Amino acid sequence: MKRNIALMYGIALLQGMVFYGPVATLYRQAHGISIFQITLIEGISLLLCILLEFPWGIAADRIGYKRTLVICCWLYLLSKIIFWQADSFFWFLAERILLSVVIAGFSGVDASILYLSAEAGDSQKVFGVYAGMQMAGLLAASCIFTVFVRDNYSFAGLLTVISYGAAAVLSCGLVEVKGKAGKGENAEAMGNSEKMEGAAAIWSSLQETIGAALGDGSILLFLIASALLAETHQTVTVFLNQLQYEKCGLRSGAIGIIYIAATVIGMLGRFSPGVTRRTGIRGGLWLFGGLAVSSCLILAWSSHGASSIFGILLLRMSHTLFQPFQMELQNRQICGADRASALSVHAMVMDGVAVATNLVFGVLAEMALELAFIFGIGICLMSLLLFGIWYRRWRSV
Repeated sequence: MKRNIALMYGIALLQGMVFYGPVATLYRQAHGISIFQITLIEGISLLLCILLEFPWGIAADRIGYKRTLVICCWLYLLSKIIFWQADSFFWFLAERILLSVVIAGFSGVDASILYLSAEAGDSQKVFGVYAGMQMAGLLAASCIFTVFVRDNYSFAGLLTVISYGAAAVLSCGLVEVKGKAGKGENAEAMGNSEKMEGAAAIWSSLQETIGAALGDGSILLFLIASALLAETHQTVTVFLNQLQYEKCGLRSGAIGIIYIAATVIGMLGRFSPGVTRRTGIRGGLWLFGGLAVSSCLILAWSSHGASSIFGILLLRMSHTLFQPFQMELQNRQICGADRASALSVHAMVMDGVAVATNLVFGVLAEMALELAFIFGIGICLMSLLLFGIWYRRWRSV
């Protein structure tokens, strides 16, 4: 299974090479898209992800994780081609609609391949390196953008298309990780499902999968708390950061250099196991959540470049160390062979949270950037509260 892990690292590296990343918001604004329209598109995309998560999870457990990931990699390439040629709200929306199909398909499948390919006890380390490879690709792309591309947005889009094309080719070399027993069970389930008819049977299957994925419901608290932290990081470090930099008077060259620094920090996920071994589970949750709150506090009351940069980098570090930890804890709470289906249900919950937070972030940012960061403080504090309740329930089981 080392081959799978190596190939997944390669795919992560290549798909991390988003050459327009340092100016993702400015790229869209250059084509007449406002910050609210950006978050609206993001919200629509996440809503579609929710609707597609369950069908994709079931499909992945039926057709295999490898085949699912290969299909998604090629669709990912198509979405980047559309983005490269997009010049209006309609085309940027179309790109995100296709991307929703891809994200829903990827959701749980990449984690399942890595988790089932890793040696016992190594999964958190593998998740950390996987996230680090994505950041390594982003770092390489950021350096190329800063030195060679700069304001040539179209060229940045073309380079991204080439990188994602290479990732799609690489995915074809993966080996299936679902065992014969799992496949037998899936085949039997498929046979049974063919005998069931009507909406009642579909609803019954959905209820069964959701029940298995959420168990006694305590994991729901964990998922909501994780989603609040993740979406604060996503919105602030991908969309709002560039607006904050412009507010502080920073230019494109400086933004590119800061983006490189943030990308380097994003490669530190492999240190997550070492940090959480020292802090423990509860300490790790408080540490990462507390850092997110602190970064939003800094950004809400800062109008200076240095403090704004520090706040963004602090948030990136918190998320980088938290992500492998969160994936490990999430996978620990899954029972049963259909791991991709369970993770898809989890993603549906987290995406549901993200739809709401994205729209609120967008509305507040249109009014005043500071209000968006204050909202970030609030939902990160809520995340800490939910983690605390979840931890007490989880430890009592």
